[in-house]
Amino acid sequence: MSTQLSLLADQDDVALFAGVDEVGRGPLVGTVVAAAVLLDPARPIRGLTDSKKLTPRRRQQLDEEIRSRATAWAIAEASAAEIDTLNILHASLLAMRRAVEALPNVPPGVLVDGNRCPDGLPCQSRAVVGGDGSIPSIGAASILAKVYRDAQMDVLHAAHPEYGFDRHRGYPTQVHMAALRRLGPLPEHRRSFRPVRELLAARDAEGR
Repeated sequence: MSTQLSLLADQDDVALFAGVDEVGRGPLVGTVVAAAVLLDPARPIRGLTDSKKLTPRRRQQLDEEIRSRATAWAIAEASAAEIDTLNILHASLLAMRRAVEALPNVPPGVLVDGNRCPDGLPCQSRAVVGGDGSIPSIGAASILAKVYRDAQMDVLHAAHPEYGFDRHRGYPTQVHMAALRRLGPLPEHRRSFRPVRELLAARDAEGR
């Protein structure tokens, strides 16, 4: 069972910790994806930060650098069905725990973006609010998770181009909501999220 790091360690110790972050809490469709990254101090990567602050091209470039230069990295996810069963918070924590557990070796500690750490981690942990923009390893995790999830949305778009997943990535934009009302939800949609839940209820009431 994980214990909370009472204080951020000094810079040398932080270099031994894996950064952990997730993406995909807000979309109405697909998995929530998490990554864990242990950076190599001997092979620094410039420009690591919150993935949302980067262009898609820059994220892709950094994704390739992280995969080749990091000491270790892992990506994990929780499915739409798990999100519906557990709720999005607990599914996100599950994905993060899976990412840490998927690392080839257990790190001495992990730094988790946000205000809560997953239960059951195999090492010490500390939650860091805004960590993806301030701690390089967490920024690296956010980039890996974002690029991986965007690739999932590209695959879903190829199968169902009428929903526009390549544009909105599953978020509840006007384009997405219009497609949902016109076409109905896919198996990958999160039934527990209110827009999808209300749409399904309305369609059931109409006998569709």
